[in-house]
Amino acid sequence: MFRPNLPVRDANTSAGTDGLGDLPEWDLSDLYTAPDAPELERDMAWLEKACNDFSRDYKGKLEDLDADGLLKAVQRDEEISAIAGRIMSYAGLRYYQITTDADRAKFMADCQDKITAMTGQLVFWSLELNRLDDHKLAGLFAESAELARYKPIFDRLRALKPHQLSDELEEFLHDQSTVGAAAWNRLFDETMAGLSFNVDGQEHGLEATLDFLTDQDRAKREAAARALADVFGGQIKLFARVHNTLAKEKEIEDRWRKMPTAQTGRHLSNHVEPDVVEALRDAVVAAYPKLSHRYYALKAKWLGLDTLQVWDRNAPLPMEDDRKIGWAQAQDTVLDAYASFDPQMADLAKPFFTSGWIDAGVKPGKAPGAFAHPTVTAVHPYVLLNYLGKPRDVMTLAHELGHGVHQVLAADQGELLSSTPLTLAETASVFGEMLTFRTLLNNATDQNARKVMLAGKVEDMINTVVRQIAFYDFECKLHAARRNGELTPDDINALWMSVQAESLGPVFEFMDGYETFWSYIPHFVHSPFYVYAYAFGDGLVNALYAVYEEGDPGFQEKYFEMLRAGGSKHHKELLAPFGLDASDPAFWDKGLSMISGLIDELEAMED
Repeated sequence: MFRPNLPVRDANTSAGTDGLGDLPEWDLSDLYTAPDAPELERDMAWLEKACNDFSRDYKGKLEDLDADGLLKAVQRDEEISAIAGRIMSYAGLRYYQITTDADRAKFMADCQDKITAMTGQLVFWSLELNRLDDHKLAGLFAESAELARYKPIFDRLRALKPHQLSDELEEFLHDQSTVGAAAWNRLFDETMAGLSFNVDGQEHGLEATLDFLTDQDRAKREAAARALADVFGGQIKLFARVHNTLAKEKEIEDRWRKMPTAQTGRHLSNHVEPDVVEALRDAVVAAYPKLSHRYYALKAKWLGLDTLQVWDRNAPLPMEDDRKIGWAQAQDTVLDAYASFDPQMADLAKPFFTSGWIDAGVKPGKAPGAFAHPTVTAVHPYVLLNYLGKPRDVMTLAHELGHGVHQVLAADQGELLSSTPLTLAETASVFGEMLTFRTLLNNATDQNARKVMLAGKVEDMINTVVRQIAFYDFECKLHAARRNGELTPDDINALWMSVQAESLGPVFEFMDGYETFWSYIPHFVHSPFYVYAYAFGDGLVNALYAVYEEGDPGFQEKYFEMLRAGGSKHHKELLAPFGLDASDPAFWDKGLSMISGLIDELEAMED
C-alpha cells in the first residue's frame, strides 16, 4: 500500500548505531552544487540554444556535408549529449536519494520535460544519417580517420534502419515519452519507495524487509516473506496495470517498427545476435538440474529440512557467522582483492571511497537495490548501495565498484562511444566480485568458513544466472501473452509461477502469495529483457576468469584494454584476444561448468 505519510523504520537509518561505521553519502557537487545553481541554469540555457542551432545548421542538409563537416556535426551532437546527460544525472541521482520527496521528484520531472522538448528538434539527426548512401558514408570514413572512429555509432544506427518510422512519428514518440513509459516508471518507483511492511509488529521499508529473508532466524524469514506477500497482494492491481500498460505500449511501438519479437529491440541495443542469446538461454535451462536443483537439495540437507520454502532460498547456513561487516572492513576487503589482481585497479576504485562517489546507507525513501551510474565522461560515476553489513553486501560493493572502474576507464572514448552494451556492461562488475570471492576464499581459516563462502558464491551465481534466465523466460511469456489481450493479476501470477518450479527445482514448496513476487522486480518495468545481461556477463566472466587462472600472458593489460574500449567494439572483437567467442555454444558450457565445479566441491565436503 502506498502510504507516503507513514513513518517507516529501516534496518539502518542511523549509520553508527549498527556497528557499520560512518557510511558515506554522495557529494553531487561535481555535477552541480544545488538545483538553483547558476551553472545549471547556464547549462540549461546553453542546451536550448545548442539544440536550436544544431537543427538550423543541419536539418535537411546532411547529404551535402563533407567528412570534416560531418565530423563537426557528430562532435556537436556529442557535446549536446554531455550537457543533457549532466543535468539529468544530477536530477536523477538527487531524486534516488529520497524518491518520496515531492520537490526532488518535481525537479527531475521538470528537467526531463525541458530537455525532451529541446532535444525533440534533434530527432531528424539519426533519421537523416540513416538516409545517407552506404557508399558515400564509406567514402567519408576513408577520408577522415577521426570520423571513422565514430563508425560503431553509425553501424548501430544502420542496424535500426529497417525499424525506423517517419520523421513525424519519431518526433511524436520522442515528445510523448515523458508521459509514456517514463511516467509509469516513476509511478512504480514512488509506490515501491512508499510501501511499508509489518514484520513482527514493526514497520520496515522494502530493502530492510528483503534483507530479513537472509536472517538466521527462520521464523523471521517467514514473517518477512508473508509481509511481502501481504503488501504486494494489496497492490497487485496497480502493479498489473503498470505491466499491462508498459507491455502494450511496447507491443504497439514494436508493431509499428516491424520488430519480429518483443526481445528484438533489446538485442539490437545490446549489439548481440538473437541466436547468441538463445544459445545462452538454452544452455542455462538445460543446466538447471546440475546447478540449482542439485545445490538446493544440498541446502535442504544442511538446514535439516525435507523441503525448502521460498524464505529458505537465501537463508544463511546454520554454521554461518551472522556478524556484521563494518564499512571500513568492506572497503579494505574489496580494495585488497582488486590490488591483488593489479594495483591499477585498486587505484581506480579508491576515489569512490574518498571523494563522495558512494551513497551507502539505508534511509527512508531511498531507492532500493544498488547501481553504478556513469553520469557523463567529463565527471565520474556514482555508486548507490543499501549497505547492511552482510557478506552479500560486500559482494555488491565489489560488483558496483567493478562497474565504476569500467566506466572510468571507458570515459576516454567520449560521450558517444563510452557506453557499453548491457551484455558487456556486467563484465567488470562480475569480475570484481570473482576477485573478491577468490581473495576471501584463499584466506578462509577452516572447513566451515570455506563451505559457507563456497555456498554463498554458488547462491550468488545461481541468482545471477539461473534466476535471471528464469526472469527472462517470464518476460518473454508476459509480453507474448499481452499481445493476445489484457492480463489479469492472476494471469501474470500464473506466468511467474510457471518458471519458478522449473528453475528452482523439486525441493521447493511455494507459499500462498509468492505468486505476486514478480511485482517488485524493477528491471521488468525500467528495462524490459535487461535481465539476460546478468547471465551473459556471469557466463562471460566465468570463461574469462578461467583464462586468467590458466596464466594467460599479459592478461591484465588485455583486460584493461577491453574495459577501455567501452562501446567502441563488438563482443567478438573484445573477446578475441582471450581466445573466446560467445557465438560458440560451447562457450556457455565452459562458464556454467565453473558453477557446477563449485557445487562438486561442496558435495565432496559431505563425504
